[in-house]
Amino acid sequence: MNYQKGRKKLRENETKPSGIKQSSPQFCSLLSFNSLKLKANWYYLPLIFLLIIGLVACGRSTPTASQSNDADSSSQESNLTFFDVTLEQADEVGRPLWRVQSKKATYTQEKQIGKAENPYGELYQDGKAIYQIKASQAEIKQDGKQLFLQGNIVATDPSNGIILRGNELEWRPEEDLLIVRNQLKGTHKQLQAVAQEARVKTREQRMEFSGGVVATSADPQMQLRTEHLIWQIQEEKLIGDRPIQIDRYNNNQITDRGRGDAAEVNLKTKIATIKKNGQLDIADPPTQITSDVMTWDMNAEKVTANSPVRIVQSAENVTVTANQGEMKIPQKIVNVTGNVNAIGQRQQTLRSNRLTWYLDKKLLEAQGNIVYRQIDPPLNFTGDTAVGNLETENIVVRGGTGNRVVTEIIPQNALIRN
Repeated sequence: MNYQKGRKKLRENETKPSGIKQSSPQFCSLLSFNSLKLKANWYYLPLIFLLIIGLVACGRSTPTASQSNDADSSSQESNLTFFDVTLEQADEVGRPLWRVQSKKATYTQEKQIGKAENPYGELYQDGKAIYQIKASQAEIKQDGKQLFLQGNIVATDPSNGIILRGNELEWRPEEDLLIVRNQLKGTHKQLQAVAQEARVKTREQRMEFSGGVVATSADPQMQLRTEHLIWQIQEEKLIGDRPIQIDRYNNNQITDRGRGDAAEVNLKTKIATIKKNGQLDIADPPTQITSDVMTWDMNAEKVTANSPVRIVQSAENVTVTANQGEMKIPQKIVNVTGNVNAIGQRQQTLRSNRLTWYLDKKLLEAQGNIVYRQIDPPLNFTGDTAVGNLETENIVVRGGTGNRVVTEIIPQNALIRN
């Protein structure tokens, strides 16, 4: 690190020869600083340290051979302790990268690491403070490329109110990367999340949660569970690129549950897109919808699938497949189109071009190229429309204008031969 404009400041209010001790027998003590103000760069601390050793040595004696051997064989660490300090790091043009204040700080010459107790301060980007930080301990490496905080981390983004809590923090200004890990908890008016780690790309305003992620949103009231979740903060989007579960709540009760190998949730429009083996389970009435891609509008409470869809209604023991479809959840109405096939518990089937399914009434209305078939008794009907209850096999098939319903009775022996 370099001082801004190559300068350093040391202001000493009071000093006395006690506190920091040198392990070598050549010195009885070095120097301690009481109420010392340091607004400087750790790069200059080795030089300061050497000057102090040269000026403050006391009781120097000639070491014996055994003492010299012991000194050579043992590792020695020389520490400087400062009180009431401000530690700063700047980039190549003099803009601050971080500023940390502490009541007490130590510098280890051999390891070239500075440590500050109960630090608080700011992280900077392009000369502007982007996060306010505090922790139990800060560690600053000699190369000035990163700041490391430990214990009871609190990092606050004043621009959007995001607060990250954890036990470890890394700030890598050259990468525009802030990492908070170890029992991470993030809070925001729009989202709360717990995970093992959060990585914040500060310029992109993107946060990546990983490891046992549980994210909760108040509006819409939902909870997401996955191993990796991306939060695009400005776009108000959540992106899951691993298997994910989304629970929708109403009055703290789960009403719907979505699953998929990937998903995207727009917190602004309250629309979730479930991708790759998507599945949605609806509590009332118990209904399961599966499709490769589904759009789940939580505000309108509507599910839309523009790819092949399968809908299972367990109460009626009815399964419907089609090329595409939608469900209006509050109205309990399903609309499907294209190669529609409805199958009942006893393998009775109703094929059509379009189908409207009223779940609460247990009623099917089908249009276009109707083919109804049942096993017992064996019957086939064809026509233009059909209405009825597939579970009870009470189906009325009608023909269109100028058309007649065709009824085919299949003999039992013919059915057996087939």
